[in-house]
Amino acid sequence: METGFRVAPARRLGHLDVLESHAVFVIREVAAECERPVLLFSAGKDSAVLAHLAYKAFSPSPIPFPFMHVDTGDNFDEVIDFRDRRVSQLGADLVIASVQQSIDAGRVADPGAGASRNRLQSVTLLDAIALHGFDACLGGARRDEDKARAKERVLSFRDTFGQWDPRRQRPELWQLYHGKVNRGEHLRAFPLSDWTELDIWSYIERESVELPSIYFAHRRRVVERDGMLLAVSPSLPPRRGEPVEDALVRFRTVGDATCTGAVRSQARNVAEVIAEVRSTRVSERGATRADDKVSESSMEDRKREGYF
Repeated sequence: METGFRVAPARRLGHLDVLESHAVFVIREVAAECERPVLLFSAGKDSAVLAHLAYKAFSPSPIPFPFMHVDTGDNFDEVIDFRDRRVSQLGADLVIASVQQSIDAGRVADPGAGASRNRLQSVTLLDAIALHGFDACLGGARRDEDKARAKERVLSFRDTFGQWDPRRQRPELWQLYHGKVNRGEHLRAFPLSDWTELDIWSYIERESVELPSIYFAHRRRVVERDGMLLAVSPSLPPRRGEPVEDALVRFRTVGDATCTGAVRSQARNVAEVIAEVRSTRVSERGATRADDKVSESSMEDRKREGYF
């Protein structure tokens, strides 16, 4: 029977739509099942996408959990400026867990001037989780970044000591998740697990996600050290006789300024960055993070200690 009405054809979901839908589902599930979740916000590209997804997951209501930054004290100024501005825009509360305070309290040893504090973050993070009673940490880690992260589940459980055992993770068949947390334990949730670096940048382009300016080509004073271009800063001064170069670079990842390297680049906008990412065969951490070059098991060792 002719009704006079036409049913519009269903829109086929694209690759980014599927990734977004699953990530939003995970964020909502964590918020619903856990008593006090927190979003780990480094102000890097992955956590910027994660924050954007959290906003979309609950809009027009406010994001129902705080953000937390584990601050080594050796940061890029552009990243800290972006962190504060973005958290304010989203109307979220920001918890800053300070590695310097951990050093001052005698919880960790000061590695000394110019040395990386990156590994010290594990103690600072676990102390902050205990202090604030967080039972779930939403993080922006992706499986394609590192072999150890490829072992992570979407919901990755930590024991009462905050440690991770890859052999004792819960199965996640057909994207079904079991989020029960026992007293003293907590979980790390990774909604971006199945995303790649190219997916992240493609989503940033589609959603116009704001990023710190250091992700795009700019001139910066750098030194070449251990096969990496490291930015000269108060945290990382040049060594005696070490040549300093004024180079056109950008950063593929954001971390402690003492161990995060830049890459030579002329990509000044998202489209140009995407073109670069399509042509590279090395992950951003493998190419630009000195702390991941210590040994093949470096990341896994740190994760067992409580790292992100």
